[in-house]
Amino acid sequence: MTFPAPNPAAPFKIGTRGSPLALWQAHEVRRVLMQAHALPEEAFEIVVIKVTGDQIQDRALKDIGGKGLFTREIEEALLEAAIDIAVHSMKDMPTRQPDGLMLDCYLPREDVRDAFVSPLFMDLMDLLPGATLGSSSLRRRAQIAHRRPDLRLVEFRGNVQTRMKKLDEGVAQATLLAMAGLNRLGLTHMARRPIEVTQMLPAIAQGAIGVERRQADARAQEMLDAIHHGPTGLQLAAERALLARLDGSCQTPIAGLAVLQDGQIWLRGEILRRDGSQVIARDIRGAQADGKALGEALADQLLGLAGPDFFG
Repeated sequence: MTFPAPNPAAPFKIGTRGSPLALWQAHEVRRVLMQAHALPEEAFEIVVIKVTGDQIQDRALKDIGGKGLFTREIEEALLEAAIDIAVHSMKDMPTRQPDGLMLDCYLPREDVRDAFVSPLFMDLMDLLPGATLGSSSLRRRAQIAHRRPDLRLVEFRGNVQTRMKKLDEGVAQATLLAMAGLNRLGLTHMARRPIEVTQMLPAIAQGAIGVERRQADARAQEMLDAIHHGPTGLQLAAERALLARLDGSCQTPIAGLAVLQDGQIWLRGEILRRDGSQVIARDIRGAQADGKALGEALADQLLGLAGPDFFG
């Protein structure tokens, strides 16, 4: 498939979802591109694209198609050259991109931790037996069920503002959100406290912003090369390889985190039964250049320990 060559005189179009957090991310990409290339704001246009995942709020993601629901329409616009680049929360991204698209630009990663959010309680362990905790994440639900099997877990979809409103309305007494999103929206104070990664391993690529482009678009590649954050790229290469090998989706509770230490990557991975009744966790270390291979090797370890019926 061939695409029309970008017009250098036209605004550089940045595609995004329309949620407050997605718009913040798109504006941040525009800001760093302006800075890197000494361009004015009018050299860019932010294009909001409606995605299925934002329009269907009354069902769990696993029931309506999974992670691709947050990216499909944006990637179609990118393939059709209606936009020049697409900005994504990397934890929402499938591990495979459509033919013709490339994902090789990441901004510096934010706080990777989950946040405990509640109008009534200070900590997850303060919740009374039978209390209701809302979450749409299978990973978080399985981790909570493992630590607090006495809690009642309910579906809790929507953007940060929608979930906070649901808490105020008493739909649940607590929820978990990403610290990165709260920090970016200036809502850090909403977190009662962050949950350390030693207690709850985060989602793959949590806290990272990725920028997708057409493979054949040399102009976009040149623009994005100037803002790519190499250390985040090394972390995500390992984490996303782990996820891909595990065939991760919105129907699979998987957690993982890569940390760069002393020239190496320390990669931790965790798989859980959906009801939280069993958790298998392992880690691996190796050279930073071997992130993909490390992710695949750790996935093989976990799968070998789990057996064929673990995710059933």
